[in-house]
Amino acid sequence: MAILITPSGRGVFREQATEALMVLRETLARQPQPMTVTVQTVFLRDAADQAACGQLLAAHFGDEAPVTNFVFQPPCSGAALAIEVWAIGGDSVRVERFGSQALGVTYEGVRWVHCGGIQSTRSEGAYAQTCETLEQMRITLARAGLGFEHVVRTWFYLGGITAMEAGKERYQELNRARSDLYRDVQFCHALRPAANGHRIYPASTGIGMAGSGLVLSCIALETVRQDLLLQPLENPRQTPAYAYSARYSPKSPKFSRAMALVLGDYVTTWVSGTASIVNSESCHLGDLEKQTEQAIDNIEGLIAADNFAAHGIAGAGASLHDLAKIRVYLKRAEDWFACQAVCQRRFGDVPAVYAVADVCRPELLVEIEGVAFSRKV
Repeated sequence: MAILITPSGRGVFREQATEALMVLRETLARQPQPMTVTVQTVFLRDAADQAACGQLLAAHFGDEAPVTNFVFQPPCSGAALAIEVWAIGGDSVRVERFGSQALGVTYEGVRWVHCGGIQSTRSEGAYAQTCETLEQMRITLARAGLGFEHVVRTWFYLGGITAMEAGKERYQELNRARSDLYRDVQFCHALRPAANGHRIYPASTGIGMAGSGLVLSCIALETVRQDLLLQPLENPRQTPAYAYSARYSPKSPKFSRAMALVLGDYVTTWVSGTASIVNSESCHLGDLEKQTEQAIDNIEGLIAADNFAAHGIAGAGASLHDLAKIRVYLKRAEDWFACQAVCQRRFGDVPAVYAVADVCRPELLVEIEGVAFSRKV
């Protein structure tokens, strides 16, 4: 289950964080069976609060600490923090911890590894930061017995994502490093061969945050089950990101628009960060509401049954109301109410976090990601 918490109080940081943890405790206590928190992302208004937040989380979880990502993106509500928590329960579930940055969850013949809390220590540029954090991720995954080839979903939170360094945007330098490090990785090769004549890449979000650092996290998957199908999805309305022309980035962003996991009758679809882009062009410049509508249209088409069928998976697919949670990244905090109104009308009452963050193109005002759960018929 996904739990998204934004405190209602506006006291000092410790009061808001304590309220959020109390809501989490009460929510988990209401569940019919014990639940283990596996991974959490903490969106912070002020990076200076990370140390205090870490102390509160350590006291709350004790020896059962989840993998934790601290992301410097102010909640649009004005709160000091917001928390996205994933928890799991069940008699067959086994949880393993591999240090503070990796946690494994095994059930029904499938093993998931959540990897996170990986932060750059370098300041000399986005290329070096990306190489450093991806190498840290490789080492962390290895502690859990996995490699990059098992990764199905990634998140890159890059400070100053559209800022220039040595004549290039920092996001372009991230793409250059990611391309170089992914060059010899055969993603998902044990689960499904390369499709449509191109390489397979994980679903991903590359989004801005405050400061000049880089925070990285991922989900990896391992199984011996023969009835599991992992399928990257591209959007019929959009050029695949890995096929963008060099005018957007000298080395194109290496990710899939979504990654779908079909296991028996159930489908889980990780939707990558999605913006107001048709083909490869930014649309509705300066219009927040139209950009939000276009981003949602793109998600709707991406996860639709006919797009699954076009990728060779008949009977699968999802609607916007199948999304279990969304994250909405807004360039301007003042756009929150207008964006929220569009999202609530289109998605319904889906749990959501709205955070302030620069999108990878300066003209884009909003980006949306999510996870959909649906049934295969």
